Amino acid sequence: MSQGEAAGRGIAKPQDQGWAWMVLLAAVLLQGLTLGFPCCIGVFFTDLQHEFQASNSQTSWFPSIMVAVLHGGGPLCSILVKRFGCRFVVMLGGLLSGLGMVSSSFCKSISQLYLTAGLITGLGSCFSFQAGVTVLGYYFVRWRTLANAVASTGVSLGFTLWPLLSQYLLDDMGWRNTFLIFGGILLNCCVCGAIMRPIQLASGSLPQSAKPKEEPGSRAEEAQLSNGASPHHPMLQQHTRRTKCFQVLQKYLAFDIFCQNKGYQIYTIGVTWMMMGFALPHVYLVPYAIHNGVEERKAALLISVIGLINIFIRPLTGLLAGHRAFTGRRIYLFSLAVLLCGLSNFICVISAEFSVLILYCAILSIAMSGVGALTFQVLMDVVEMDRFSSALGLFTILESISLLIGPPLTGLLVDITGDFHYVFYNSSFFLISAALFMGLSFCALEKKNKLREASKAHLDNSSRYQYSETSTEPKAENQSPPAVEYITSI
Repeated sequence: MSQGEAAGRGIAKPQDQGWAWMVLLAAVLLQGLTLGFPCCIGVFFTDLQHEFQASNSQTSWFPSIMVAVLHGGGPLCSILVKRFGCRFVVMLGGLLSGLGMVSSSFCKSISQLYLTAGLITGLGSCFSFQAGVTVLGYYFVRWRTLANAVASTGVSLGFTLWPLLSQYLLDDMGWRNTFLIFGGILLNCCVCGAIMRPIQLASGSLPQSAKPKEEPGSRAEEAQLSNGASPHHPMLQQHTRRTKCFQVLQKYLAFDIFCQNKGYQIYTIGVTWMMMGFALPHVYLVPYAIHNGVEERKAALLISVIGLINIFIRPLTGLLAGHRAFTGRRIYLFSLAVLLCGLSNFICVISAEFSVLILYCAILSIAMSGVGALTFQVLMDVVEMDRFSSALGLFTILESISLLIGPPLTGLLVDITGDFHYVFYNSSFFLISAALFMGLSFCALEKKNKLREASKAHLDNSSRYQYSETSTEPKAENQSPPAVEYITSI
């Protein structure tokens, strides 16, 4: 039985206790191995350019494809999770990631790296990471915010250790042997997947209904058949194909949620725009430092500083966001963190000295902690958990488009102008504008819903006063409205 089926057929046990904490530990390692891995690519940027005689734009396609596939493979991951369960998908991702990096060590051109390290490793990392995030939603309810924040510290560990390990291996063995070793390290995702055993059902739980749900369009097909239409009629077959295509899109890409839920719509658009600039410092910070005379080992240390600070700040951010005072307001914390990320980039424009870059990394790391700890928690707030996997699929595939085109376009601009400052100008523009869009849009949406609730309450009060002598029904209107109105479909 798959993880999704188990959650839908009974009450899952144990939640927030026992084996759930082992699953959380596995999720920490998974995020370090998957999300943390692309951060070390900047260490190899200059060597790959010299090896394949490639430009900044050509070289940046390699990490861009990896990160884009990592985020954009969500729909395929959702299908596999629903069919085979989280454990299988995580282990499959580990095998693909290891295979991709081992194959990359034998590449003879930069375009071959696009396929091996970019596509195969990126897809494997996607399977392991997103299946690991999904299983946390089933194992944790009360402590879900804290669990997501703690799991995201794995990214911080990855940011800290991957660059240091990369620079050490690169100096001693070269990039080809380093990639070969990376393939073996990424196989540890399979071990993490083995820990994520299926959730055990509570004793005595029974399926809710054995009757299959009626599929959309089935009545129309029955009506046409009753009117004498052949099941092999071309128009009926075409209608059936359209219906099935719509069902697949609705099930795995959550287009229905995107069209109906304004909160999900605003959040998805805002994060998609944000990702155009969010990944740029991760890709270009090390080349930028080396270009301005910073020693290679010190340049690699910059990414590790970001990760080290993240380790301590992310759990604190998770605890803060999980406080009752921030219920329904986590989106504003997230927007504030994105805004700080954008503003911090101007520090790099002022100076490229190592001490200044360390200050930049410290401030950027604090802001990134908020973004990393809250990204999926806000998404879980915006959509119901039983549709989270589908919502995550559409959310990440739109992210992937931005992550794919952002670094290469900025690299092309750097190739044309010869000025690395445009990396940080571009990043600041996208981050600041996305933060303002999300914060102001949710504020307006919340105000609109409050006015609507006030108007509805006024009408209900008038109705109750008018029919108070004859009404015997319990007054459901007296119940307090939900704490978070903007997350519901409107």
